[in-house]
Amino acid sequence: MGTEHSKNEGQSSMVFLRKGPKLPAWEDALLSGKEPKSLLKRGLRYVSLSLIMKGMTSTPDFLWGLPEVQKLNLSRNQLVVIPPSLGKLDRLVVLNLGGNCLKCLPKEIGLLRNLKVLFANMNCLKEVPSELSLCRKLEVLSLSHNCISQLPLSFTDLTSLRKLNLSNNCFVQIPLCIFALRSLDFLHLGSNRLENIAESVQHLVNLQIFIVENNNIRTLPRSLCFITTLELLNVDYNAIQTLPDDLYLLRRLPRIAWNPMDKGLHIAHNPLSRPLPELVEGGLDVLFNYLREKKEHN
Repeated sequence: MGTEHSKNEGQSSMVFLRKGPKLPAWEDALLSGKEPKSLLKRGLRYVSLSLIMKGMTSTPDFLWGLPEVQKLNLSRNQLVVIPPSLGKLDRLVVLNLGGNCLKCLPKEIGLLRNLKVLFANMNCLKEVPSELSLCRKLEVLSLSHNCISQLPLSFTDLTSLRKLNLSNNCFVQIPLCIFALRSLDFLHLGSNRLENIAESVQHLVNLQIFIVENNNIRTLPRSLCFITTLELLNVDYNAIQTLPDDLYLLRRLPRIAWNPMDKGLHIAHNPLSRPLPELVEGGLDVLFNYLREKKEHN
Protein backbone atom coordinates (compact mmCIF):
# COMPACT_ATOMS: atom_id res chain seq x y z
CA MET A 1 0.00 0.00 0.00
CA GLY A 2 2.81 2.38 0.98
CA THR A 3 4.59 1.78 -2.28
CA GLU A 4 1.39 2.29 -4.30
CA HIS A 5 0.65 5.49 -2.37
CA SER A 6 4.11 6.98 -3.10
CA LYS A 7 3.82 5.98 -6.77
CA ASN A 8 0.48 7.83 -7.08
CA GLU A 9 1.92 10.79 -5.24
CA GLY A 10 4.86 10.91 -7.67
CA GLN A 11 2.53 10.81 -10.67
CA SER A 12 0.43 13.61 -9.18
CA SER A 13 3.46 15.80 -8.73
CA MET A 14 4.56 15.09 -12.33
CA VAL A 15 1.14 16.17 -13.59
CA PHE A 16 1.38 19.29 -11.45
CA LEU A 17 4.78 20.15 -12.92
CA ARG A 18 3.46 19.90 -16.48
CA LYS A 19 0.55 22.27 -15.91
CA GLY A 20 0.65 25.64 -17.63
CA PRO A 21 0.24 26.86 -21.21
CA LYS A 22 0.84 23.87 -23.42
CA LEU A 23 2.11 24.42 -26.94
CA PRO A 24 0.53 22.60 -29.88
CA ALA A 25 2.53 19.50 -30.78
CA TRP A 26 3.86 20.93 -34.05
CA GLU A 27 4.85 24.22 -32.39
CA ASP A 28 6.57 22.33 -29.59
CA ALA A 29 8.43 20.30 -32.21
CA LEU A 30 9.65 23.51 -33.87
CA LEU A 31 11.22 24.72 -30.66
CA SER A 32 12.47 21.30 -29.44
CA GLY A 33 12.49 22.63 -25.90
CA LYS A 34 14.54 25.69 -26.85
CA GLU A 35 13.79 29.37 -26.48
CA PRO A 36 12.12 30.92 -29.56
CA LYS A 37 15.05 33.33 -29.98
CA SER A 38 17.35 30.37 -30.55
CA LEU A 39 15.71 29.92 -33.98
CA LEU A 40 16.95 33.33 -35.12
CA LYS A 41 19.99 33.57 -37.36
CA ARG A 42 22.00 36.74 -37.13
CA GLY A 43 23.71 37.49 -40.43
CA LEU A 44 25.84 40.40 -41.51
CA ARG A 45 22.81 42.41 -42.68
CA TYR A 46 19.67 40.86 -41.23
CA VAL A 47 18.24 38.88 -38.35
CA SER A 48 16.36 36.08 -40.07
CA LEU A 49 13.94 33.27 -39.24
CA SER A 50 13.09 30.47 -41.65
CA LEU A 51 10.07 28.24 -41.08
CA ILE A 52 9.87 26.92 -44.63
CA MET A 53 8.13 23.56 -45.23
CA LYS A 54 7.22 22.90 -41.60
CA GLY A 55 3.70 21.64 -42.35
CA MET A 56 2.20 24.56 -40.44
CA THR A 57 -1.54 25.20 -40.74
CA SER A 58 -1.34 28.28 -38.52
CA THR A 59 1.43 30.62 -37.45
CA PRO A 60 3.14 29.86 -34.12
CA ASP A 61 2.27 32.31 -31.34
CA PHE A 62 5.90 32.69 -30.29
CA LEU A 63 6.57 34.38 -33.63
CA TRP A 64 4.89 37.62 -32.59
CA GLY A 65 7.25 37.91 -29.62
CA LEU A 66 10.28 38.24 -31.90
CA PRO A 67 10.15 41.91 -33.01
CA GLU A 68 13.83 41.88 -34.00
CA VAL A 69 13.15 39.64 -37.03
CA GLN A 70 14.03 41.36 -40.33
CA LYS A 71 13.74 38.42 -42.76
CA LEU A 72 10.89 35.96 -42.26
CA ASN A 73 10.26 32.94 -44.46
CA LEU A 74 6.93 31.15 -43.95
CA SER A 75 6.75 29.74 -47.47
CA ARG A 76 5.55 26.31 -48.57
CA ASN A 77 3.37 25.52 -45.59
CA GLN A 78 -0.43 25.19 -45.37
CA LEU A 79 -1.24 28.54 -43.80
CA VAL A 80 -4.83 29.69 -44.30
CA VAL A 81 -4.58 33.02 -42.51
CA ILE A 82 -1.94 35.46 -41.27
CA PRO A 83 -3.18 37.12 -38.05
CA PRO A 84 -3.19 40.89 -37.35
CA SER A 85 -0.24 40.26 -35.02
CA LEU A 86 1.95 40.44 -38.13
CA GLY A 87 1.96 44.20 -37.59
CA LYS A 88 4.12 43.70 -34.47
CA LEU A 89 7.07 42.67 -36.63
CA ASP A 90 7.68 46.21 -37.79
CA ARG A 91 11.38 45.68 -38.49
CA LEU A 92 10.66 43.23 -41.30
CA VAL A 93 12.54 43.95 -44.52
CA VAL A 94 11.83 40.66 -46.34
CA LEU A 95 8.64 38.60 -45.93
CA ASN A 96 8.01 35.36 -47.82
CA LEU A 97 4.47 33.96 -47.63
CA GLY A 98 4.61 32.07 -50.93
CA GLY A 99 3.17 28.62 -51.44
CA ASN A 100 0.45 28.63 -48.79
CA CYS A 101 -3.38 28.68 -48.85
CA LEU A 102 -3.95 32.33 -47.96
CA LYS A 103 -7.22 33.89 -49.11
CA CYS A 104 -6.34 37.37 -47.87
CA LEU A 105 -3.57 39.41 -46.31
CA PRO A 106 -4.20 41.29 -43.04
CA LYS A 107 -4.59 45.06 -43.31
CA GLU A 108 -1.95 45.29 -40.55
CA ILE A 109 0.62 44.52 -43.24
CA GLY A 110 0.57 48.28 -43.75
CA LEU A 111 2.38 48.65 -40.42
CA LEU A 112 5.50 47.07 -41.89
CA ARG A 113 7.03 50.39 -42.89
CA ASN A 114 10.52 48.89 -43.42
CA LEU A 115 9.34 46.16 -45.80
CA LYS A 116 11.28 46.06 -49.07
CA VAL A 117 10.48 42.57 -50.42
CA LEU A 118 7.17 40.69 -50.26
CA PHE A 119 6.45 37.30 -51.78
CA ALA A 120 2.78 36.27 -51.58
CA ASN A 121 2.81 34.15 -54.73
CA MET A 122 1.12 30.76 -55.08
CA ASN A 123 -1.76 31.38 -52.70
CA CYS A 124 -5.54 31.85 -53.11
CA LEU A 125 -5.68 35.64 -52.93
CA LYS A 126 -8.57 37.36 -54.69
CA GLU A 127 -7.66 40.87 -53.60
CA VAL A 128 -4.86 42.87 -52.03
CA PRO A 129 -5.42 45.19 -49.05
CA SER A 130 -5.07 48.89 -49.85
CA GLU A 131 -2.99 49.19 -46.67
CA LEU A 132 -0.11 47.50 -48.49
CA SER A 133 0.46 50.84 -50.22
CA LEU A 134 1.62 52.21 -46.83
CA CYS A 135 4.77 50.11 -47.24
CA ARG A 136 6.47 52.94 -49.12
CA LYS A 137 9.89 51.26 -49.09
CA LEU A 138 8.61 48.21 -51.00
CA GLU A 139 10.88 47.44 -53.96
CA VAL A 140 9.96 43.86 -54.92
CA LEU A 141 6.42 42.42 -54.93
CA SER A 142 5.33 39.02 -56.22
CA LEU A 143 1.62 38.20 -56.29
CA SER A 144 1.84 35.60 -59.06
CA HIS A 145 -0.28 32.43 -59.15
CA ASN A 146 -3.31 33.82 -57.31
CA CYS A 147 -6.86 34.79 -58.34
CA ILE A 148 -6.44 38.58 -58.37
CA SER A 149 -8.32 40.66 -60.96
CA GLN A 150 -7.67 44.22 -59.73
CA LEU A 151 -5.38 46.29 -57.54
CA PRO A 152 -6.19 49.16 -55.17
CA LEU A 153 -5.76 52.64 -56.67
CA SER A 154 -3.61 53.47 -53.65
CA PHE A 155 -0.85 51.34 -55.21
CA THR A 156 0.23 54.54 -56.95
CA ASP A 157 1.95 55.37 -53.64
CA LEU A 158 4.43 52.50 -54.06
CA THR A 159 6.89 54.79 -55.78
CA SER A 160 9.94 52.71 -54.80
CA LEU A 161 8.61 49.53 -56.43
CA ARG A 162 11.05 48.19 -59.04
CA LYS A 163 9.91 44.62 -59.66
CA LEU A 164 6.28 43.51 -59.88
CA ASN A 165 5.12 39.99 -60.73
CA LEU A 166 1.38 39.61 -61.37
CA SER A 167 1.58 36.58 -63.66
CA ASN A 168 -0.95 33.75 -63.53
CA ASN A 169 -3.86 35.78 -62.19
CA CYS A 170 -7.21 36.97 -63.61
CA PHE A 171 -6.43 40.46 -64.94
CA VAL A 172 -8.48 41.45 -68.00
CA GLN A 173 -6.64 44.76 -68.29
CA ILE A 174 -3.49 46.22 -66.80
CA PRO A 175 -4.52 48.10 -63.63
CA LEU A 176 -4.24 51.86 -64.13
CA CYS A 177 -2.28 52.31 -60.91
CA ILE A 178 0.63 50.39 -62.45
CA PHE A 179 1.28 53.14 -65.00
CA ALA A 180 2.13 55.50 -62.12
CA LEU A 181 4.95 53.26 -60.89
CA ARG A 182 7.75 55.06 -62.71
CA SER A 183 10.53 53.14 -60.92
CA LEU A 184 9.45 49.76 -62.32
CA ASP A 185 12.17 47.99 -64.29
CA PHE A 186 10.49 44.54 -64.28
CA LEU A 187 6.80 43.86 -64.95
CA HIS A 188 5.40 40.36 -65.44
CA LEU A 189 1.75 39.99 -66.46
CA GLY A 190 2.01 36.70 -68.30
CA SER A 191 -0.80 34.12 -68.19
CA ASN A 192 -3.66 36.47 -67.44
CA ARG A 193 -6.65 37.44 -69.61
CA LEU A 194 -5.33 40.67 -71.10
CA GLU A 195 -6.81 41.73 -74.43
CA ASN A 196 -4.80 44.92 -74.89
CA ILE A 197 -2.04 47.10 -73.53
CA ALA A 198 -3.07 50.70 -72.84
CA GLU A 199 -1.16 53.56 -74.45
CA SER A 200 -0.35 54.72 -70.90
CA VAL A 201 2.32 52.02 -70.77
CA GLN A 202 4.73 54.67 -72.11
CA HIS A 203 4.83 56.21 -68.62
CA LEU A 204 6.94 53.27 -67.42
CA VAL A 205 10.08 55.02 -68.53
CA ASN A 206 12.52 52.76 -66.66
CA LEU A 207 11.05 49.43 -67.73
CA GLN A 208 13.68 46.93 -68.89
CA ILE A 209 11.76 43.65 -68.79
CA PHE A 210 8.11 43.47 -69.84
CA ILE A 211 6.42 40.06 -70.04
CA VAL A 212 2.83 39.64 -71.25
CA GLU A 213 3.09 36.16 -72.76
CA ASN A 214 0.09 33.83 -72.88
CA ASN A 215 -2.72 36.39 -72.98
CA ASN A 216 -5.27 37.41 -75.61
CA ILE A 217 -3.49 40.55 -76.86
CA ARG A 218 -4.30 41.39 -80.50
CA THR A 219 -2.20 44.51 -81.09
CA LEU A 220 0.74 46.31 -79.50
CA PRO A 221 0.29 50.04 -78.81
CA ARG A 222 2.55 52.49 -80.61
CA SER A 223 3.47 54.05 -77.26
CA LEU A 224 5.21 50.81 -76.26
CA CYS A 225 7.86 51.67 -78.86
CA PHE A 226 8.87 54.74 -76.87
CA ILE A 227 10.05 52.75 -73.83
CA THR A 228 13.57 52.72 -75.17
CA THR A 229 14.93 51.15 -71.97
CA LEU A 230 13.35 47.78 -72.87
CA GLU A 231 15.82 44.91 -73.10
CA LEU A 232 13.30 42.05 -72.99
CA LEU A 233 9.80 42.17 -74.46
CA ASN A 234 7.90 38.90 -74.30
CA VAL A 235 4.60 38.72 -76.18
CA ASP A 236 4.73 35.00 -76.99
CA TYR A 237 1.44 33.07 -77.19
CA ASN A 238 -0.96 35.92 -77.96
CA ALA A 239 -3.21 36.86 -80.91
CA ILE A 240 -0.94 39.49 -82.48
CA GLN A 241 -1.25 39.87 -86.27
CA THR A 242 0.58 43.14 -86.94
CA LEU A 243 3.43 45.10 -85.35
CA PRO A 244 3.71 48.87 -84.86
CA ASP A 245 6.05 50.51 -87.40
CA ASP A 246 7.96 52.28 -84.62
CA LEU A 247 9.02 49.00 -83.00
CA TYR A 248 12.51 49.52 -84.46
CA LEU A 249 13.02 52.30 -81.88
CA LEU A 250 13.53 49.60 -79.23
CA ARG A 251 17.24 49.45 -79.97
CA ARG A 252 18.16 47.77 -76.69
CA LEU A 253 16.41 44.58 -77.76
CA PRO A 254 19.44 42.56 -78.91
CA ARG A 255 17.76 39.80 -80.94
CA ILE A 256 14.71 37.74 -81.72
CA ALA A 257 14.70 35.53 -78.63
CA TRP A 258 13.53 31.95 -78.41
CA ASN A 259 14.82 30.93 -74.98
CA PRO A 260 12.52 32.29 -72.21
CA MET A 261 15.52 33.57 -70.24
CA ASP A 262 17.13 35.45 -73.13
CA LYS A 263 16.89 39.19 -73.57
CA GLY A 264 15.33 40.34 -76.81
CA LEU A 265 11.98 40.25 -78.60
CA HIS A 266 9.91 37.15 -77.88
CA ILE A 267 7.13 36.95 -80.45
CA ALA A 268 6.63 33.23 -81.12
CA HIS A 269 3.22 31.58 -81.38
CA ASN A 270 1.32 34.58 -82.74
CA PRO A 271 -0.75 34.60 -85.96
CA LEU A 272 1.47 37.24 -87.61
CA SER A 273 0.34 38.33 -91.05
CA ARG A 274 2.72 38.04 -93.96
CA PRO A 275 5.52 38.89 -94.52
CA LEU A 276 6.19 39.19 -90.75
CA PRO A 277 6.79 35.47 -90.03
CA GLU A 278 9.54 35.29 -92.66
CA LEU A 279 11.09 38.53 -91.39
CA VAL A 280 11.13 37.26 -87.83
CA GLU A 281 12.93 34.14 -89.05
CA GLY A 282 15.54 36.42 -90.62
CA GLY A 283 16.36 38.05 -87.29
CA LEU A 284 15.74 41.34 -85.53
CA ASP A 285 17.77 43.52 -87.92
CA VAL A 286 15.79 42.25 -90.89
CA LEU A 287 12.49 42.87 -89.10
CA PHE A 288 13.48 46.35 -87.88
CA ASN A 289 14.76 47.41 -91.32
CA TYR A 290 11.45 46.38 -92.85
CA LEU A 291 9.45 48.34 -90.28
CA ARG A 292 11.67 51.41 -90.66
CA GLU A 293 11.35 51.41 -94.45
CA LYS A 294 7.62 50.83 -94.21
CA LYS A 295 7.27 53.88 -92.00
CA GLU A 296 9.41 56.03 -94.30
CA HIS A 297 7.26 55.13 -97.30
CA ASN A 298 4.12 55.97 -95.38
